[in-house]
Amino acid sequence: MTSPVTSVTEPDVAALHHLCRELAEAAEAVGRAAAHASALGLGSRLPGRAKRTLRRALTDPAGLGWAWRGRGPFTRAAWCAGVLTSRESLAVSLAVTGLKARIRAAAVAHPELLADPDTARVLRAVEEDRQGDALRAFRSVLGSQGSERAFALLAPSFTDILAWNALTDENPLNDAAGWDIATGRTLTTSEPVMGVSIAVLSFLDRGPGRAVPVPPDPADLEHLDTSGTIAGYVRNIDAIGTAGRLLVQRVTGPDGTARYVVQLAGMAADKVSHDTPQDLLGAISAVVRPGTPYSRAVTRALRMCVPSGAEVALIGHSLGGITAMNLAADRDFCALYRICLVVAIGSPIDGKLPADPTTRVFSLVNEHDVVPSLEGRSAVSPYALPDAFTEFTWTDDTHAFPLCHAAERYAHNLQFDVPEVSSHVDAELAPFRGRVTAGRLFQLYDR
Repeated sequence: MTSPVTSVTEPDVAALHHLCRELAEAAEAVGRAAAHASALGLGSRLPGRAKRTLRRALTDPAGLGWAWRGRGPFTRAAWCAGVLTSRESLAVSLAVTGLKARIRAAAVAHPELLADPDTARVLRAVEEDRQGDALRAFRSVLGSQGSERAFALLAPSFTDILAWNALTDENPLNDAAGWDIATGRTLTTSEPVMGVSIAVLSFLDRGPGRAVPVPPDPADLEHLDTSGTIAGYVRNIDAIGTAGRLLVQRVTGPDGTARYVVQLAGMAADKVSHDTPQDLLGAISAVVRPGTPYSRAVTRALRMCVPSGAEVALIGHSLGGITAMNLAADRDFCALYRICLVVAIGSPIDGKLPADPTTRVFSLVNEHDVVPSLEGRSAVSPYALPDAFTEFTWTDDTHAFPLCHAAERYAHNLQFDVPEVSSHVDAELAPFRGRVTAGRLFQLYDR
């Protein structure tokens, strides 16, 4: 029997996106109604017969399902019991149906999801609510194609699949994350697999941040790109590496004004380190908190070399892009400098807004790069970005992660695969193109 996933055609994508947004709104409305009914059904405001009627509606599969919601101990216990015994509520059913619509739409935009037999099995299991089969199919992809290709192939639907799993499994801790993704909100409470609190993880990342100037080495500076193009800046980010270095270039623009381009690299290769703010804890913290050791270290570096009031462009890859947006969202930082432009490459920044409404934000995303979707919104999301954002997405033939996430690969994409994207961003960077009159390197530390 053919899964409904395979029957979707190209013209249906917009309709599916509209449907999933409507279902998410309906799911939230039903959830609010269930919370109100729970409070009344357990309270003292109604007579006993009315309360019994409400309780039946809250537990009847033909009504609201197992729909207890609220902050009271009995309500929480009843809700948790429903999750542990797989008793689904109407609100969850609506949210899950919306997620399936998003996964269908992603399969249209990315036919390779269905062309590959392993990933097609994952999507069909999700469509038919066969959670165990979906997990086994995903393990099969890992075993037959390796994690690199598996994550890249599933990237367009990866967060939606995680949200579907969170809302249908027996783990009550990850439900909040599933709801965030299903309703188009940024992940701020917990991660969607086990439900580990993001606040707990980010609490561990509390270093003050420190920046130390690196003595200038002519050999290092000579190898840096001075073209002033977005591809050149991404090559520079690749060149400085992920061991805690920051590059600041002063450029005399075509109008004779000195401006500054700050180039921020992504997460360190060793993942966890107290020597650099670019570790795994820093990456998790940066998604949900504007102030991190990385952003504080960058601020200290700029105070050493950028005069107050100067025009600044922030360009970052991966964690560097998140940090660039965190700085642009910081009113105190924006009181020091005029942040004209933020360019985030392969970064999950969609839940952040610049403090200055005149700041332009560009998000550049390879749709097979799973990292930009880790805050809950994929590159094929049905939810629009804020007006200040311009998002460019594309695909290439790598279909392997982390290769498609690497700064070097993004630089290659921008120069050779999507030159029209480069031209658009380069036009915005025009005031920052000119003679590089100084280049400063800093070593950043967590504490």
